[in-house]
Amino acid sequence: MPWRLVIFILIGVVCLAFTGLNLENRCDISFGFGITFSQVPVFLTAFSAFVLGMLLALPLAVSFRSKRRLGRKPGKKSSPAPGAGGGPEPVIE
Repeated sequence: MPWRLVIFILIGVVCLAFTGLNLENRCDISFGFGITFSQVPVFLTAFSAFVLGMLLALPLAVSFRSKRRLGRKPGKKSSPAPGAGGGPEPVIE
């Protein structure tokens, strides 16, 4: 059974239930420098915060993946550090 699809559908159902239960709940949003939105639905506030967080995290995730990919070359095995039990000890004369 495709568990990812089942989990995705369950998350969608929870989001729809949250939206449906909060259609009448309203709040005021103030940005602190004179701009205030009044009577904004709560689900819209939560959804916007989630989307903004995902957009701000996207560049961090992409840069982390590219750094990890640059450090490893395909077909080349990483060698252990000297003295880490992966081979003979270096001889210093």
